[in-house]
Amino acid sequence: MNKNKEPVRPEARLPKGLFDTPANEIRATERMLGTIREVFESYGFEPLDTPSIEYTDALGKFLPDQDRPNEGVFSFQDDDEQWLSLRYDLTAPLARYVAANYTSLPKPFRRYQSGPVWRNEKPGPGRFRQFTQFDADTVGAGSVAADAELCMLAADTLEALGVPRGQYVISVGNRKALDGIMDAYNVPPGQRLTTMRAIDKLDRLGVDGVRQLLGKGRKDESGDFTKGAELSPDQIRGVLEYLQTRVVDDDHAALTKQLSLIEKSPIGVAGLHELEEMTKYFDAAGFERNQVRILPTVVRGLEYYTGPVFEAELTAPITDERGQPIRLGSVVSGGRYDGLVERFTGEKVPATGISIGVSRLLYGLQLLGQYKESATPGPVVVLVLDRDRIADCQRMAQELRRAGIRAEMYLGESGMKAQMKYADRRGSPCVVIQGGDEKAKGEVQVKDLILGATLTSIKDRDDYLKQQAEAQFPVPEGKLVEAVQGVLSRHKA
Repeated sequence: MNKNKEPVRPEARLPKGLFDTPANEIRATERMLGTIREVFESYGFEPLDTPSIEYTDALGKFLPDQDRPNEGVFSFQDDDEQWLSLRYDLTAPLARYVAANYTSLPKPFRRYQSGPVWRNEKPGPGRFRQFTQFDADTVGAGSVAADAELCMLAADTLEALGVPRGQYVISVGNRKALDGIMDAYNVPPGQRLTTMRAIDKLDRLGVDGVRQLLGKGRKDESGDFTKGAELSPDQIRGVLEYLQTRVVDDDHAALTKQLSLIEKSPIGVAGLHELEEMTKYFDAAGFERNQVRILPTVVRGLEYYTGPVFEAELTAPITDERGQPIRLGSVVSGGRYDGLVERFTGEKVPATGISIGVSRLLYGLQLLGQYKESATPGPVVVLVLDRDRIADCQRMAQELRRAGIRAEMYLGESGMKAQMKYADRRGSPCVVIQGGDEKAKGEVQVKDLILGATLTSIKDRDDYLKQQAEAQFPVPEGKLVEAVQGVLSRHKA
């Protein structure tokens, strides 16, 4: 072994599917979350937080793929050999919480929660292994009025975030109705999950792509092959006929046609009646058809949905940084899951909820001109010119903080030129300077960095001298706060 061999240094890299978040994006996200929180509170939802780690059996079969139990999540064993998992969503932990506290909770129980979730899936463009969700759920209400209310909540939230009517749409389907069409064409239980996954891809792949996935399968552009549901030609024809009955202007006519396709399936008929009932609530609340529509292709990927399912999309033309049109997909989604709490209690507990994809929604809003990542001014920096007078510099920084001004004392070891460069990189609006001469006079120098940056563009000598005097000026020590406040107000947006 070579004792002189240099140690192997780890590479500074991120795991696939994860990302770092800079300050400006964090601030934009927090502003957006604050608006969402206000709307959710206005509907009477209360906050709740649950741990990021759950026992794996609490998540159970309700994972990304029912045919791959316990895959799709990040799991590990603790010291007593119990399996634990990072939460896949915020809904399964809610079900566990309700089951554990059922007798003490008001029913219906209405909660909202925001936090990170993790997916152990192959990452790709727009697909991350960690992301933030913001959920609202009503547990203990069996009426589809609760589902309709969540659609209204989604609409009010998007409008509060600056998306006008006509630039979003909420699409509503029903898993019971989908079960009805599969009943009508005798789709075996073992093929239904794959059938629903195929249906869920209609908007992205089109009719021909879904037809292939309902049949033998489909090969994508990369050459990867996705095995299909292997339905018969008659079954494929029936499913596609149902899917292409889209509601645009006349809900009742479209629902009547869908009803004729599944009239022999009691559960399917019940699902369509629920959709028709929801349209009455939307009409009563003043929703228009460009806000909410009944759409049979809305499936949602999770297996635990049992009734109405819904998703919201931004419909305004959106282009990326290169001017290319993009389709974001759903920014809000959810549905009814009446069996999730029952897993723990053995009793029927109806529930419904929505989930906002925080990063995707913020990205879409920013492309629409909302919640731009505008640079937040950095702190005022108190320069340190004499290492023996650090205490004086710290006192000035603290004086500014007590007046509500973001401020810091330079803590590095460099000279004045490097300190000025540091303040510039921090986006500081101004710096405070007190050398020996200023200290002897009982003064400090305040240097306006924003105004100073414009001096080179001034051609007139008198204007230059005037601006220069305003860009750096002495003030008595007792007037420091007032002087800095004047500089900040000068550049306040």
